[in-house]
Amino acid sequence: MNAAKALILAILAAAPPIALAHGDAGHKQADPVKHEQKAWGIAGDARAARRTIEIRMTDNMRFTPDRIEVRQGETVRLVPINKGQVGHEFVLGTKKELDEHAALMKKFPEMEHDEPYMAHVPAGKQGEIIWTFNRSGEFDFACLLPGHYEAGMVGRIRVIAAGNKATPGR
Repeated sequence: MNAAKALILAILAAAPPIALAHGDAGHKQADPVKHEQKAWGIAGDARAARRTIEIRMTDNMRFTPDRIEVRQGETVRLVPINKGQVGHEFVLGTKKELDEHAALMKKFPEMEHDEPYMAHVPAGKQGEIIWTFNRSGEFDFACLLPGHYEAGMVGRIRVIAAGNKATPGR
């Protein structure tokens, strides 16, 4: 091995690991899932999920379906599938929190984050969120990549109170 190759290998070996950001194809969770209570629920256990809901994302900046109903206490496997040619993401939250996060994404489009209620999905791939909807109410989901949220890439989740006899339709 010549001296130039040895120097390059030494530099690469000493370099800090590369962090993943929104534009990267990875976004795998290395740390244990954070089970932090949010207004819209808490990270769930995959073994408790009895239902899988696939949500298609396309480059026309829409989710299909864009309306979902679940029961309070239900743990659901949400599978966002990117049918487009550009990256998209699926983020659960309240309208207020999504608005705030979207504003931050405009300022810092490469910001790093990896929460159990977010899935960054490269073109042609799918993600997965296991979520327990332990609070009733109306909540939102969106793609917060700059321009996507503003273009209307949003949806709504209705969590039916435990005592309500209505049947989730989607």
